[in-house]
Amino acid sequence: MARIEHAALYVNDLEAARAFFAQYFGAVSNDGYHNSQTGFRSYFLSFDGGARLEIMNRPEVRGSGGMSFRAGYSHLAFSVGSREKVDELTARLKQDGYEVASGPRVTGDGYYESCIIAFEGNLVEITV
Repeated sequence: MARIEHAALYVNDLEAARAFFAQYFGAVSNDGYHNSQTGFRSYFLSFDGGARLEIMNRPEVRGSGGMSFRAGYSHLAFSVGSREKVDELTARLKQDGYEVASGPRVTGDGYYESCIIAFEGNLVEITV
């Protein structure tokens, strides 16, 4: 049986993405990597429970995500442990200027969640 070792996300502003995940989801970052020949930079972010996210940047990659319906990855989902914590973090992110795309609510398949449009238009789901 296999397990996902990490997921990776290209971002335009590496430091802002790193700060976002640390501030709101408790991510712990490594010291980073830089390939001076290609301009590629990355950080590995570690979360409670062992999940890891690699955030990456390189000069030729530009653009942003968003809520458009397209093939490919849709969102990152973070479990915060309770409905109250979903509500609290959603309110905090809204207060800090992030757009709440939906929720908090119970979805048709029984999840209690909210979705916010985070840095660079990336969708982040907050669930129990």
